[in-house]
Amino acid sequence: MTRVSAADEVLDVVDRDDRVVGQAPRGEVYARGLIHRCVFVLARDAQDRVFVHRRTASKLVFPSYYDMFVGGVLGAGEDYAGAALREAEEELGVRGLPQPEPLFKFLYEGPGGAWWSYVHEVRCELPVAPQVSEVDWHTYLGQEELDRRVEGGQWAWVPDGLEAYRRLREHWRLQGFRGPGQ
Repeated sequence: MTRVSAADEVLDVVDRDDRVVGQAPRGEVYARGLIHRCVFVLARDAQDRVFVHRRTASKLVFPSYYDMFVGGVLGAGEDYAGAALREAEEELGVRGLPQPEPLFKFLYEGPGGAWWSYVHEVRCELPVAPQVSEVDWHTYLGQEELDRRVEGGQWAWVPDGLEAYRRLREHWRLQGFRGPGQ
């Protein structure tokens, strides 16, 4: 069986209203700055710590950057819920996760391009074995430590993840929730 490279994976191309308007290989989508779909999943362990990782140097977008979400792009015809579970299980290296809870969706526009981003949350109490092609290093951080790392500037964070995290913090604030472990 021939494995398709990440750049050759076919994605749905969408408009500013998240309606499918075509399909193209991922490499072309990135090169032409076409809007596509992505999921972000905040994974918490049994102690409410957040899974944080550094992306591999081989990633097409934001290589070697840190991220507080697992996730990725949706393949052609894939829905957000299915992609959230698939991506979380793949990147964490687990099977049997509960369905991630959908929280909100926004159009990210910034460094790297533009994509519809659906933010989810899941509890992962299983031992993780992160996907080596995606994750270079990982740990779990408590909410206060994560916030210090984000605000301190000592780590290079993925810009779309930072935007999703900023929006997630606002989502929690509006609901009277300060975040995991709070």
